[in-house]
Amino acid sequence: MTPELTVCVVDDDADVRDSLSILLSRHYRVLTFASARDFLDAGIKTGGTCVLADIRMPEMDGLALQREINRTIAGMPVLIMTGHGDVPMAVQAMKEGAVEFLEKPFEREQLLDALETAFARGRQTAPAAETGGDLPRKALTERERNVFELLVQGHQNKVIAHKLGISTRTVEVHRGRVMDKLRAKNLADLVRYAMREKPR
Repeated sequence: MTPELTVCVVDDDADVRDSLSILLSRHYRVLTFASARDFLDAGIKTGGTCVLADIRMPEMDGLALQREINRTIAGMPVLIMTGHGDVPMAVQAMKEGAVEFLEKPFEREQLLDALETAFARGRQTAPAAETGGDLPRKALTERERNVFELLVQGHQNKVIAHKLGISTRTVEVHRGRVMDKLRAKNLADLVRYAMREKPR
């Protein structure tokens, strides 16, 4: 019999914990924690468990929690939830091994897909850069490369527009072309690609 899969939701917002618990309980066993310290104090080290943590929490944020999990709980996959302004922190989290980051508000299917990836990672205990499937190498124009590099640094479209001296709409067009050429579903896919190799 396959052991029950458990999602540990770590968020200081009670409404978020409740809504995610309701959403996920149809698919997984769900445990909720109001802080990173509460989760660590629970001593959860079993297989078939992944952590879904908000990146901004008092005392210990999601990135610090991820580092502690990496240090003390080998092979436990971590998903990071982030607000738009926290994308640079989420990029750092992925560089340190997070399976995925989810920009709020995210769709139900996006969350479930990310959790499936996380549990597959936990079973394989494979390095982050080796999982999730390779994105194809496709030639980007110079402007698309510029947009790509600023995107994976966590900059918003309006900041990229200012840095490159182009309109926000033009950034959106280039962003769409980059996503299409690299067959990326979201920004996290682009970050994973950037961690492995620069597109030509």
